[in-house]
Amino acid sequence: MSDQALQVAGSAQVLEARVTFSHQPFVRPLVLSTGPIASITQADAVVRVRVGEVEAEGRGCIYLSDLWAWPDPAVEHADRDAAMRAYCHDVAERLPRISDQLAHPLAIGLRLHHDAIEQSPTMQPATPPALARCVCASIFDAAVHDAVGQALGVSAFDLYAADQPLPEADAAFGGVGRTFAAIRTMFSSPPRSHSPAWWIVGKADDLEQDVRPHIKKHGYFAFKLKIMGRNADEDAQRVAEVYRAARDWGINQPRLTIDSNEANPDATSVLDFLDRLTSIDRDACAALEMIEQPTGRDIQKHAFDWSPVAARKPVMVDEGLMTLDSMKLAREQGWSGFALKTCKGHSFALVAAAWAQQHGMALSLQDLTNPGLSAVHAALFAARVPTMNGVELNSSQFTPAANTDWLDRFPDLFRVRNGMHQLPVSTTVGLGGHALP
Repeated sequence: MSDQALQVAGSAQVLEARVTFSHQPFVRPLVLSTGPIASITQADAVVRVRVGEVEAEGRGCIYLSDLWAWPDPAVEHADRDAAMRAYCHDVAERLPRISDQLAHPLAIGLRLHHDAIEQSPTMQPATPPALARCVCASIFDAAVHDAVGQALGVSAFDLYAADQPLPEADAAFGGVGRTFAAIRTMFSSPPRSHSPAWWIVGKADDLEQDVRPHIKKHGYFAFKLKIMGRNADEDAQRVAEVYRAARDWGINQPRLTIDSNEANPDATSVLDFLDRLTSIDRDACAALEMIEQPTGRDIQKHAFDWSPVAARKPVMVDEGLMTLDSMKLAREQGWSGFALKTCKGHSFALVAAAWAQQHGMALSLQDLTNPGLSAVHAALFAARVPTMNGVELNSSQFTPAANTDWLDRFPDLFRVRNGMHQLPVSTTVGLGGHALP
């Protein structure tokens, strides 16, 4: 890509944005500590941009997972879902004004993210909290990057070869143009072509009936366990049970991670869990690679010293990672690294990843049951960003119908073979949404 083209990439203008919704049923409920998800609303955005003299449309997609992004039992699911849809429409209407100046897509995405964090328009019957607003905004951020990449005929990850000022983030990296330099450094290794496929194991899953058949068919060897976070002994027994079953099924080195979805009361309870797991099955504890955010998502309110946990296992901040300031706070509190999610915004995830790399922190890439196009987006992100787990993609497990239109184009991404996803590193422009089969 020429320097001239890179300069053009910094002069994108959003002309129009729109959003549509569809319904996706789960083939089996995904059970979180906050409750089960049995069906969900899919939001699809289209954004039209002008880059130099070229106009192009890009797409973005995500699930409006209110049970994760807005777990408020005082507000009915239908009301939360309606409010998130309304906020999506609000963003679509305001996006051309939010990005009223010519800018690089990363700048546009960060402005959009900041707007979602700061703005809280009054809606009836409820107003989405910041995390839910970020989920809604993320589809437009992705669509802008997709559109700019399509306008220039390149991947959205190839827009950082020349330094440009980025007032929205440069201060966090120590000077003008340093954000782009940090991203380039992170992208210095060749893209990876494969990622382990992670099977989600719920609390109530019967291992023989619900897990083993998929291991036999697809070769899964990596498992993310949804634990409840309220009883260290029960959680440790479950992790040991899954590990032993995997070994019995012929998996020599099972890979395990755990996620209580913020249900643990404090860091001490996590240490208690690790002590208990070690006493029950030392090998199972050794196989545990990562702990996703165990405690409340407001890490300023729920502040703990994570260094004792981090000394034993990587503990990753997820829901609590929302702003540039939260990156610094997480490091001060002793978190091992960042559990990134593209559903919180492509631009913020990219900047957070580069900042973590610059400060010696670990990275992982988690999922929001990303369907279709959003799974392709996450896979492209994992190909370029050095995450410890590759990428978690579970729409094939819970909403396979959402991937149907993409199977012919990306068969080895959505069809797991030998426990691996093949990542589409060289077959896409933008963020992968330019040509449905």
